[in-house]
Amino acid sequence: MSQVPVTDQGRETRARIVAAAAALIGERGVAGTSLDDVRAATSSSKSQLYHYFGDKHGLVQAVIDYQSALVLGAQVDALGRVRDWDGLERWADTMVAVIDARGARGGCPIGTLAAALSDSDERFRVALSEAFDRWRQAIAGALRALQERRLLASDADLEALTTTTLAAIQGGLLLAKTSRDSTQLKAALDGAITHLRSS
Repeated sequence: MSQVPVTDQGRETRARIVAAAAALIGERGVAGTSLDDVRAATSSSKSQLYHYFGDKHGLVQAVIDYQSALVLGAQVDALGRVRDWDGLERWADTMVAVIDARGARGGCPIGTLAAALSDSDERFRVALSEAFDRWRQAIAGALRALQERRLLASDADLEALTTTTLAAIQGGLLLAKTSRDSTQLKAALDGAITHLRSS
């Protein structure tokens, strides 16, 4: 049974373990990362891991929460500033620049976890689906801002356009990751924005 840390030191220790586990899982995948790998990388004990997470399932759930907060924190903030087409272009350019700075490695942490876990564990699938829903809401908020300024048609199907945009992000990130070429993401986002402009 996992325990919520009650001290600052406990919270810091747990956060350090989660961040290290997220990095290892990002490199090796969930199946390729053991609790012993995490313990070795963090100089933590087995008792600490079981105290904070209960088991590997608990640790993976913590990694999902961590990666979701990290990705969505940046996306919600950036999309919340969109007021016009220039703002949407800046959001897209920033995403491409971040991926380019990483050498187009890693892809989307949420998408990678979803691909690995959604068919094997229902609780993980639900948690990842909720993360995508929050991302979808942020995109929809940006599109509503465009619609309110008459940059999108009043009868535009925001739900469909939101899904199309999120699909472009995920597909572009996957192509960039496999090709090690951030221009794949740029092309996908440019295509999504061209579609939005015509809607």
